[in-house]
Amino acid sequence: MDNRPYVKYEQDQGEYHSMTLPILYSLRNCPYAMRARLAIYKSKLPVELRDIVLKNKPAEMLAASPKGTVPVLVLDSNINGCEVIDESLNIMLWVLGKRDPLNLLRAAALSTQLGKIDIEPPAKLVDMLSLIDLFDHEFKTCLEAYKCAKRYHETNLEDCRQACEVYIQNLEQRLSEHAYLLDNDESLADLALLPFIRQFARIERQWYLQSPYPNVKRWLNQYLQSPMFTKVMAKYPLWSPEQTVVTFGDI
Repeated sequence: MDNRPYVKYEQDQGEYHSMTLPILYSLRNCPYAMRARLAIYKSKLPVELRDIVLKNKPAEMLAASPKGTVPVLVLDSNINGCEVIDESLNIMLWVLGKRDPLNLLRAAALSTQLGKIDIEPPAKLVDMLSLIDLFDHEFKTCLEAYKCAKRYHETNLEDCRQACEVYIQNLEQRLSEHAYLLDNDESLADLALLPFIRQFARIERQWYLQSPYPNVKRWLNQYLQSPMFTKVMAKYPLWSPEQTVVTFGDI
């Protein structure tokens, strides 16, 4: 018998009903899972959190998403069985499309279905998605090379760092003009990029602390020292079918 809690999500445009909480399979330090949790925290939509380790992936998660990576959000449609979102950005869009009290999407009535935008997105959201795409693909490639150069003591460490800095300089310029990446209010872009800029800052910690990016450091520190980040990064027992349900969100 499924003992997950009942829940109902209210929207400005109608209601979304679910018999049970969506299930989020997550890995505490995975940057993609991290940003999914950040969006859930900001939306205040409750989910059942299932923390896992990749060396022991639950059969239930693999049945929902055979690719075997986190995050995975399993929805109970109550009509045609479960629906699954297994890309972090799509999870963020779905969650904030259901409830976005801080208008992080800059579109209070944005309609989404499994993270796919059903209507012509506002210009601000287009800008956000463009910036996220740049960092998800180009910056992430440079970041992985930088991490490897540091880990394996390669001779091209400085070159790898400088390749990343091209993108950090982009953020530094943006943050010199306003408090957050798009404007003076937090947006989807801030949450989506945060885990990867955190990784960048940790590779060569001493270099980063002395680096010429005061606005990036201010922006990152403000997040890392926030109560939100403490809650998003809280450690939970690894999930097993026998454990008590762990509810995350709706905080």
